[in-house]
Amino acid sequence: MDRLRHDMIFINLPVADISVASDFYAGLGFTKNEMFSDDNTSSFMVSDVIVVMLLQTRRFSDFTERPVVEPQGAREVLNCLSVCSKEDADELMRRVRTARGTVTRELAEDGPMYGGAFDDPDGHGWELMYFDPEALPGN
Repeated sequence: MDRLRHDMIFINLPVADISVASDFYAGLGFTKNEMFSDDNTSSFMVSDVIVVMLLQTRRFSDFTERPVVEPQGAREVLNCLSVCSKEDADELMRRVRTARGTVTRELAEDGPMYGGAFDDPDGHGWELMYFDPEALPGN
């Protein structure tokens, strides 16, 4: 079976306070898309193909019949963002701290990878990862 082509990914996250969550993601340097934002929703462009949709919990509930995970509750998913360099990882983690995110794993080398992890104000987990193919054995 041929692999399907996907142009974009939209990561939908329930948030307790749309203003606090929006300030955090803006503080990371992501671009707010006002066209898809209102009093209950904020849309942030992470890249040309990655969008984070923040939805006030009651708005998020409109899209599912299942219970919504409480802020700082059980981990529902762990998203991983790749970055283009160690310096980019360092800068994004600096922005996380400035925007009052919680660093859950400090940046560190792990073979050809360099990465760490953080939580946003609602406890949604994010990892950062830089992969250096030149660091693989045989290169």
